[in-house]
Amino acid sequence: MRRDPLVNDSVYHIFTKSISGYRIFRSQRDYNRMVEMIKFYRYEKPPFRFSAYINRINKDKFIAKYLADRDHLIEVIAYCLMPTHLHFILKQLKDNGISVFMKNLLDSYTRYFNTKNNRKGPLWQGRFKSVLVDDDERLLHLTRYIHLNPTSDELVEKPEDWKYSSYREYLGQSNDGICNYSDYLSIEPGDYREFVESRMDYQKELNILKHLL
Repeated sequence: MRRDPLVNDSVYHIFTKSISGYRIFRSQRDYNRMVEMIKFYRYEKPPFRFSAYINRINKDKFIAKYLADRDHLIEVIAYCLMPTHLHFILKQLKDNGISVFMKNLLDSYTRYFNTKNNRKGPLWQGRFKSVLVDDDERLLHLTRYIHLNPTSDELVEKPEDWKYSSYREYLGQSNDGICNYSDYLSIEPGDYREFVESRMDYQKELNILKHLL
């Protein structure tokens, strides 16, 4: 249990990273696996294991049939998967919902990664970090920071080129069904793109300075 219990109906920036900057996503398959885990483990007490879900051809139909009536532990407002770390903006819906979601997510991915790479031992650096997001303006700026991570690390030229974040959902270019942001942010896709890209070069410069220091 966390020493500082997270509060229901509150929004948090949740982030965690691998041990010693270890690369935890090494292929498209790895990223896609984590995306499916996010979809699955947000539900409270699924009636079957993740392995039964991941092997289905039509996963959305499977969710609609077996999980749609299940309560959610958390609500995903934004996310970004990076080679060595994860960012989420989550709203907690159930007692200990974020902690349960993160434990299931990280433990499940560790088992997958270790089996796939003939590896043993932990993958993540201690307990995940959490920061309360207590106003709409802060939330808006935080989504931009998260979505700009791939360009800041020079993985892609534009944030929409990175497939493993919620940015495309914000632009209306994807319908992954992971995020609910419209209840929290009132901004049109075109305006949001302009808002994000206006900070792209500056955040990249800050990231370079951070690595130099």
